[in-house]
Amino acid sequence: MMHEDDKANTFFIIERGTYCYKVMPFGLKNAGATHQRLVNKIFKEQIGKTIEVYVDDMLVKAPERADHIENLAEAFSLLRKYNMKSRPTDSLDT
Repeated sequence: MMHEDDKANTFFIIERGTYCYKVMPFGLKNAGATHQRLVNKIFKEQIGKTIEVYVDDMLVKAPERADHIENLAEAFSLLRKYNMKSRPTDSLDT
């Protein structure tokens, strides 16, 4: 979801009225770079250690199998903390 203060920056007018985005539209210029900065900030302590992130791809890793569940829990906790949403069906190769 887009921060309330940022919605005003996305207003556009068409014949039927005035609209704004409620979520970040990834067709906008620099949206990918903006999202990358966001995930870098969210996962700054974990990047390179327990997680790798590139735009909308996230890989949670662990050197020992027993640690993997704990690392996943930490990643999901951070996603919830920052109200990030995931749609895993969009990333499935079919």
